[in-house]
Amino acid sequence: MYLKIFASLLLLALSGGSAASDQCPLLRSRQADPDIATRIAAVACHEHMDWYRPFIDSDGRLASSTVVEAESTDLQSGAGPAWLRVAAYWRDAGLLQQMGGRQGATECAYASPTGGMPAQACRAFVVDQPWSAAFISWTMQRAGVPGFLSSASHFDYVRAARSNPQGSPYLFLDPQATVPAAGDMLCYVRTNRVYGHAGLAEAIDGGAKGLRMHCDIVVATNPGGGSRAYLVGGNVQQAVTMRVLNVNATGRFWNLPMRSQGDVSCSPDAPAACNFNRQDWAVLLKLKPQAQLALMPPARMLPPPRVPVGQPTCCVRCVLGAVPEIPRCPVDGTQVAPSTLDPAQDD
Repeated sequence: MYLKIFASLLLLALSGGSAASDQCPLLRSRQADPDIATRIAAVACHEHMDWYRPFIDSDGRLASSTVVEAESTDLQSGAGPAWLRVAAYWRDAGLLQQMGGRQGATECAYASPTGGMPAQACRAFVVDQPWSAAFISWTMQRAGVPGFLSSASHFDYVRAARSNPQGSPYLFLDPQATVPAAGDMLCYVRTNRVYGHAGLAEAIDGGAKGLRMHCDIVVATNPGGGSRAYLVGGNVQQAVTMRVLNVNATGRFWNLPMRSQGDVSCSPDAPAACNFNRQDWAVLLKLKPQAQLALMPPARMLPPPRVPVGQPTCCVRCVLGAVPEIPRCPVDGTQVAPSTLDPAQDD
């Protein structure tokens, strides 16, 4: 009898642990799933796995970090060097032209890991420019999210959800009063002022042109078993990093670490103030139901790269007719029209 009770308790513990576990190893293979929310989570999870699964735990501590954006260390699944993967987020999301006025942006269109000026300039661009919004835009395009506004600034698609709810695939909702689900985005404002949900809504309604923000993608929640939400974001501690947050039995965020005006700054003298999850969480962008998304204009789907990752995408000393599929590289110093975007708007 005692053996049966022990076996039952062990099974319950194991099932609870499974419910609370990271779902990315299972999700990453579902990038072609019919459900849009699942595709979003799958694409984000695949990238997170390729970056060796760095994560911030529910206590706000960076618990794992293997490689960062500037390194030439290869990611998993043949994704190439870390810095070149970030360049691919910019390039394949179609955002390099928007950033063309920034030094090194043009070179990222054809940089390869073999060295030379294009690689050096592009690598500097990757390090100098915030890329979290480029990662979001790349993910949404890969997942085929209808109506999504790709941008190098999170504020643009946050504002679209508030100002144009009919045209956006997302709804602008209070993160403390909404149940998060896969495909949603949780966003915070990165300024000295603490906005909160009401303050951000007021700023957008008042015509704000830009705010420094950051958004993470919700990839899974376990409100019944482990009471955790798992989110993935780009340029979080210079990598594609998972963030673990608590949820309650109803599925809402529980004790979501929030900034308040006049917070004590994190320092060795104030370790209790150190928490990477404590932010000005101002909005949950809630993905619309599949039936509503189906009525929106189709997403702009990017063609697969014609040249494998890590291979040159242009040539300097081209032999006429030898490699017609590879174009000639732009001459050094070529720039497109400067962007009006301030890259300091995001992290």
